[in-house]
Amino acid sequence: MAENTTATTPATATKNGGSTVIVDAVVAKVAGIAAAEVPGVHALGGGAARVIGNIRQAVGAKDYAQGVSVEVGETEVAADIAIQVDYPEQLQRVASNVRAAVHQAITELVGMKVAEINVTVVDVFIPGDDDEDEVAETRVN
Repeated sequence: MAENTTATTPATATKNGGSTVIVDAVVAKVAGIAAAEVPGVHALGGGAARVIGNIRQAVGAKDYAQGVSVEVGETEVAADIAIQVDYPEQLQRVASNVRAAVHQAITELVGMKVAEINVTVVDVFIPGDDDEDEVAETRVN
């Protein structure tokens, strides 16, 4: 599923002569926040997305939709979420918890039905591996 963060889709039409439009980027942000709050999730997105996310954070702009791709229809949402899991967490359990948290957030906060939520574990974070890289970078400077 291709990431689509610029499209707008009418989410709810009202009987009072108006409609509510929820931009896809908002749904992706809600899903990203929900996924990031699940215990065992170290980060969202693959390697390249995390690098870009770290650069954004360095300048004070966090991308809450990093690693999240959504397709918003008239009444339903489908989401693909890429996560990095802390070692030694059970990968299936963390993925299931992410799926449940994102489902609940989209249903309650966005007010739409969830067609599917696909979770991809792209990496396992091992404490100490990144610490050694940071020490090496410090020595190079």
